Amino acid sequence: MTTAKKNRAANPPLELVLPATSANLGPAFDAAALAIGLFLKVRARTADEFSIRARGRDAEICSRVENHLIFTTYREVLQEAGKPVRSLVLNIDNQIPIGKGCGSSAAARLAGIALAVHFGKLHWTDSRIVGEASRREHHPDNAAACWMGGLAVAKMSAESEAQAACLSPKGKWPLLLVVPDDTLPTEEARRVLPSEYSRADAVTNVQNSMLLLAAFVQGRRDLLASALEDRMHQPYRAPLCPLLPALQKLAAGTPGILGAVLSGAGPSVLIFLDDKIGADRAKAKVRRQLQAHGLKAELIATAITKQGGGQSKAWTRRLC
Repeated sequence: MTTAKKNRAANPPLELVLPATSANLGPAFDAAALAIGLFLKVRARTADEFSIRARGRDAEICSRVENHLIFTTYREVLQEAGKPVRSLVLNIDNQIPIGKGCGSSAAARLAGIALAVHFGKLHWTDSRIVGEASRREHHPDNAAACWMGGLAVAKMSAESEAQAACLSPKGKWPLLLVVPDDTLPTEEARRVLPSEYSRADAVTNVQNSMLLLAAFVQGRRDLLASALEDRMHQPYRAPLCPLLPALQKLAAGTPGILGAVLSGAGPSVLIFLDDKIGADRAKAKVRRQLQAHGLKAELIATAITKQGGGQSKAWTRRLC
């Protein structure tokens, strides 16, 4: 067997499929997120030097080797573990909007961590992988939903460890993701938040987040409109995310549109639909509303997915 074949046998390629995520969901600030049916697909193998072949959405950004979030995370995890850093070639097929509140950084960080675990033979558990991604993201919701799929509820401990649970919402939950041209860095979106909240605002968000969880678990779409009310982040971020006020007005009085919330920190907006309205009719209503407010955005019909990165076929085979 040649040296190259021996290296390939010792370090088999790894394929990952990581979903986009929509976090916060109105009142569940930094606590819950949905995995949605747009994916970052990565195939990696060892090579003589780092390189990337990318296609799909934002392919130019995804193909830049320098300061690439997947490679940076991969190197840092291996260096912190005292393991050698092997050069990799990545084949990337991306569907996730980058920098627009759809969990692109969580997916990239999880990809880098999973590659380090695989090629560095770290033998980490899913919990540790999610915890490491959460520590790097500074919040656990996107990372948990991206790795576990479905609806993820998560928290960070004082030791920067993550605890997460994954739930499968009852019934169908069609979604419409409204994506503007502009990006919004998470750091900028966090700077506008107050350092303190009133007791009334905190209690309202706790009540609504619990009601929202019940709506998903029981399939209670009738609870959604009131459960999506938020007082912790959306009122302060709305000036940075002009899609939100316009689409909240639409949701408040349009049959078939159940509610609209910021996706993550924005500027994208996630709209919950009644499964009877149909994606085309919903898109037409949203387009008219956007035109009336002088706004433009891409409309992507999608749904909650149970597929998380931890269920990638190549990853689960690796653990057997």
